[in-house]
Amino acid sequence: MSMLDSFRLLRSYCEKEQFRGWDPYDGLNSRLFNAIPFLKELPLCRLIVIQWFKRSPLNLRLLALVPKEYNAKGIGLFLQGYCNLYKAVSVNPDLADKLGTREILLEKIQNLANLLISLRSKGDYSGACWGYNFDWQARRLFLFPKYTPTVVATNFCATALMEAYEVTGEKKFLDVALSAANFVMNDLHRTDFNGGFLFSYSPLQGNDTVFNASLLGGKLLAYCYHYTRNEEYKNAARKSVIACCNAQNEDGGWVYGMLPVQSWIDSFHTGYNLDGLIAYEEQTGDDSFHLYIEKGFDFYIKNFFEENGAPKYYYNRMYPIDIHCPGQLLITLYRLHKFEQYKELASKVVEWTIQNMQDRKGYFYYQLKKGISSKISYMRWSNAFMFNSLSYYILSQCKTVE
Repeated sequence: MSMLDSFRLLRSYCEKEQFRGWDPYDGLNSRLFNAIPFLKELPLCRLIVIQWFKRSPLNLRLLALVPKEYNAKGIGLFLQGYCNLYKAVSVNPDLADKLGTREILLEKIQNLANLLISLRSKGDYSGACWGYNFDWQARRLFLFPKYTPTVVATNFCATALMEAYEVTGEKKFLDVALSAANFVMNDLHRTDFNGGFLFSYSPLQGNDTVFNASLLGGKLLAYCYHYTRNEEYKNAARKSVIACCNAQNEDGGWVYGMLPVQSWIDSFHTGYNLDGLIAYEEQTGDDSFHLYIEKGFDFYIKNFFEENGAPKYYYNRMYPIDIHCPGQLLITLYRLHKFEQYKELASKVVEWTIQNMQDRKGYFYYQLKKGISSKISYMRWSNAFMFNSLSYYILSQCKTVE
């Protein structure tokens, strides 16, 4: 199957599902579990339920009455993807026969952008922000209530709205996106580290140790700086970049976070880090951290992909192969302007992923393991992410032709 046929099959599936679906972490949305009051109040029980649904190769969500729902980050990924398609068709009108006319894509962008705005987290927050549509119980018995905004989800949603503004000219989309800077600046905690600071993952306490989350917060501020020229945004983003660059290993890799239990080095979070750094450089014009980007990319490209195109989760072992691993490659190559140089690798990875991780119905699998794999369809984690990733592949081909 060609990449374009694969993408059209995925798009058809997602549109048929109206972009609603299940998530690896939505176990606590089970109406069956919530009908047992004394269980849902126990942190350990909540953790067991989430991990059971996440790890089980069998999808028990219908039996457990877990509804298919919108996930804000997933909608943000779809919105970014449709904006990429609009750009691709604008560059190469011949693609309209396979991707849709600009008018059709424009309508989809407007609808998704308005939907995304409606999915904002409600509460006493300083600006627009987004979270997930499920309670999430961390292993340290720390509870993230449903719709608690996170810097990761907010980055994906706000930057997608900025892209929607660029396509449609609808100022409302930009105004909502720019207000997210107030959330990052005022509602997130800061932990001094390595000459800078790290933004927290959410406004809740005890979640401020993750490098990729902090860099995505810096990315959002850098984008907001591009539109507003607010120096406070640039300075705060730079502080996060300083902290994370000083935490980079000598070989170019990053551990996931500061805590001893966060000492692993994985593929797609490395890609997130590079995305955050290149966004800061390009949106602010500050290229003083470029060597960290090049060193990080060199580590990324040499350690996370096999010769046959198979992606690896960790730098030192392959399994489980998560769908984010091949997907993030396409985004990273596009963001860092490396697609032409690594187009052969990109083609191999795309071909391997379609052959091994796409279902005949169009959706992509969650994870492949040495034993029994999880081939459940997850709308945010798998399908929205690959929709976005493949849209960058399509756009990169148009840019190459151009």
